[in-house]
Amino acid sequence: MMKLCENIGQKYNRNQIGILAGILGLISNFVLFIGKFLIGVFAHSVSIMADAINSLSDTISSLLTLVGFKIAGKPADKEHPYGHERFEYVSGLIVSILVLFVGFKFLESSVQKIIHPVAIKLSPIVFFVLVLSIVIKILQVLMYRYFGKMIKSNALMVTSQDSLNDVYTTLIVLISAAVQWVTSWRIDGYFGFALAIYILYSGYQMITEFMDVLLGSRPKQEEIEKMEQCLQACEDIVGFHDLLVHSYGPKNRFASVHIEVDEKLTLNQAHDIIDGIERTFKDELDVELVCHLDPVPIDNQTHIRLRQLIKNELAEIDGQLRMHDLRLEKNRICFDLVIPLNFPFTDEFLEAILTKKVNQEFPNHQVEITFDHNYLL
Repeated sequence: MMKLCENIGQKYNRNQIGILAGILGLISNFVLFIGKFLIGVFAHSVSIMADAINSLSDTISSLLTLVGFKIAGKPADKEHPYGHERFEYVSGLIVSILVLFVGFKFLESSVQKIIHPVAIKLSPIVFFVLVLSIVIKILQVLMYRYFGKMIKSNALMVTSQDSLNDVYTTLIVLISAAVQWVTSWRIDGYFGFALAIYILYSGYQMITEFMDVLLGSRPKQEEIEKMEQCLQACEDIVGFHDLLVHSYGPKNRFASVHIEVDEKLTLNQAHDIIDGIERTFKDELDVELVCHLDPVPIDNQTHIRLRQLIKNELAEIDGQLRMHDLRLEKNRICFDLVIPLNFPFTDEFLEAILTKKVNQEFPNHQVEITFDHNYLL
C-alpha cells in the first residue's frame, strides 16, 4: 500500500495527487455507503444506518475534495492574482459543516431509538460488512495521511482524521451489534448517541481548523525558524526584523522583512544583498519575499552608546524585549520595540521607564517608541 502511494507521489504533481485521492475516496466511500445502508435497513439498526449516512457524507466530502483540488489547481488570473489555492480550504470548510449537520441528525435519530427501542436483526453478513468497512477505512487513513504529508495538504490531513474517526465509529457499531447478538440487550440507540456526539466534536474541530487558516493563522514555529536561519546565514547584513508571512494556499506564500545594512554601502551594493536573500527564500523555502532596507550607522559612537543604553535597560526589564530601527535625529530619538506575546507590562509603562532612562544620558531629547505586537521576528 505505502509502496504504491510512493510510486504515485513520484509520478504526479501536487494537484494530480489531490484529485486522485478524491477519486479513490469517492469510490470507496460510496461502496461503503451502499453496503452499510442495505444491512442497516435489513437489521433495523439506527447505529448502522447512522454509520451508513456517515459514509454518504464521506462520499460527498470526497467529491468536494476532488472539486476543491481541481479549482485550487487553476493558475492565477486577473481577478485572482494570488491564484486559487485557498479554495482547497473552502472545500474543507464545507465538508466540516456537512459533518456537523450529519452529527445533529444522528443525535436526533439516536434519541428516538433510545425512547422507542427496536430489536436488531443480526446475521453473519452484518458482521462481515462492518469488519470489511473497518479494513477499507484503515487503508483510506494510510492513503490520505501519506498523500497529505507528501503534498502538505490540510484538506487531506483532515480527511485522514475523518477516516480514522470512521474506524472508531464503525468499531462502536460492531461492538453494539456483537453485544446484542450475545445478550439481546437493545443498546443500539445508546451507541448511536455516543457516535453522534463524537461526530459533532470532530466536525467542530475541523471547522475551527479551517476557519483559522482562512482568517490567517500564525505560521508554524518550524517555518519561522527556517526563515530565521536563512536570514542569519547572510553575513552581509547587520540584522533583521518585522517579518510577516501571508499564505494564499499551501504552496502560495508571501513574506516581507526589514533588513538592516551598513549605511556606508552604496544603493547597488545593498540591493544586491537583499536580492540574494529574496532568491534564497524562493529557492529553499518556496516563499516570495520582499525586503525593506534599513541603513544603520554601525560606526557612529553616539549611536552605539545609545543603542547599548537601551539594550541594557531592556535586559533589566525582560530579556524577551528587542529593539530595532534606532534613529537619532537632532532632538528626537526614535526606535521600535518588539513586544512578545502575553507580555505582562503595558506599552505606557515601558515607554515611561525607557524615556526616563534615555533622558538621563540624552537630556532635552524627545523619545518616540513604536510598539510592535504582531510581527513574527
